[in-house]
Amino acid sequence: MSAGSTKARTIHSLGPLEAIPVGEARAYAVDGRQIAVFRLRGGALRALDAVCPHAGGPLADGQADDNVVICPLHAHVFDLATGVSTSGAEPIGCYPIRVADDGTIELTL
Repeated sequence: MSAGSTKARTIHSLGPLEAIPVGEARAYAVDGRQIAVFRLRGGALRALDAVCPHAGGPLADGQADDNVVICPLHAHVFDLATGVSTSGAEPIGCYPIRVADDGTIELTL
């Protein structure tokens, strides 16, 4: 790849939207990573790295609202739209996600 070029993005199909109840999250293995997908009460989807960088907490098991998720191990807080921590932990990856016309969840890495 030449200088200034960007790495190609890949779309991954994660399965049906109905696999994630409203207000909950699920973790998926995608391309060697663990990704937590949140189905917010307002209907939106958010996708973040599934592992807290502080101590490896499973973020899909954390408490979430439409804005943040709280790690279940040590209460670090991450913005669902950006992956930035509001409690001092390292930021985590945040990924584009959508529902395709056929109702499947599509994640872009």
